[in-house]
Amino acid sequence: MPTTPAPKRRSRVLIADDNEPNRELLEVYLSDIECDIATAVDGRDTLDKVASFHPDVILLDVMMPKLSGFEVCQRLKADPATSPIMVLMVTALGELGDIERAVESGTDDFLSKPVNRVELVKRVENMLKLRHVTDELERLRKYISSMDDDLPPR
Repeated sequence: MPTTPAPKRRSRVLIADDNEPNRELLEVYLSDIECDIATAVDGRDTLDKVASFHPDVILLDVMMPKLSGFEVCQRLKADPATSPIMVLMVTALGELGDIERAVESGTDDFLSKPVNRVELVKRVENMLKLRHVTDELERLRKYISSMDDDLPPR
């Protein structure tokens, strides 16, 4: 008997930046994307918000108090429960070593400040699409696996 698909929840984006004007600007830039937005003010707050808000994408500043964006990203990507979250590092750092460190910490993508609105929106939209496709693939994999479990042994 076919099952009814669960209603699709709205996408969620977490903006993590210690600078209030930056957070507000990013929120305005994302206002055309149909999603719920939450904000975090430092590294520890970011981890707390991830646990309660369950974002699909995080816009993560690198230079934050308590924990840097690099540290936050490493922790998220090391935990199987949070590793699927797409991380877009948004930073004023532009040195090659900073980009390498961002990649080593597990970021999925990065943008340099000042952020171009069109580029930001397009990257977030693409990350949300990728996250939803990945989630659907995992759901289908589990469904197929459960069907295999229901088959009689050969």
